[in-house]
Amino acid sequence: DFGGGSGGSSFALCPLKALNDLKEFFFALATEVRKTILGPLSPKCSLLANLKTVLQRMLPEDSYLLASGRLHISLTRVMDGQNVMASEFSSKEELIQALLCSCFLPIYCGFIPPSYRGVRYVDGGFTGLQPVSSLEEPVITVSPFTGELDICPRDCPAIFFCFQIFNGSIQISIENLCRISYALFPPSTMVLNDIFSQGYQDTALFLYRNSKCYPRT
Repeated sequence: DFGGGSGGSSFALCPLKALNDLKEFFFALATEVRKTILGPLSPKCSLLANLKTVLQRMLPEDSYLLASGRLHISLTRVMDGQNVMASEFSSKEELIQALLCSCFLPIYCGFIPPSYRGVRYVDGGFTGLQPVSSLEEPVITVSPFTGELDICPRDCPAIFFCFQIFNGSIQISIENLCRISYALFPPSTMVLNDIFSQGYQDTALFLYRNSKCYPRT
């Protein structure tokens, strides 16, 4: 099972063979965004429309069947600010709408939030950075920001600098502030490649440290 909010839930169902195409798409999109003074805030830039296009192309037609009951998408309901976990989908389009809702940052992505099943939602990270399902199986937490998580960057061992926010753990550090700025305003392709490589290394390190808990099959 997978659970996530914002970009963390968007591509769990993409075929492995499409992941490199996905990487190239976002690198190209970041390059295009950097050409304007306002970057992603430019009126000519529609991040949500680009995301919808790539999801429609990358996700298999039966993705909603694969996702139902297995993919738990964290949403923040606009009406009352409550966290909602979406995990049942009746079509590929409905699945994509839930993913778009979970990625919507007010003002940054626009002013009118998208809807899922007739209800408007915004980024699930506002109310659940690390959503977990109700299953009793062990949960592996992943984040692009340093914190008390299983797979994440390791900047400083000083755990007491971590704080809990929106059901997630984030360390107060210059590195994390840079990562937040990179998440909003794409850096150069060289920096993006470094971030991509670091994610791979962090995952490999976790698997190495826990090889007895997660044996090869």
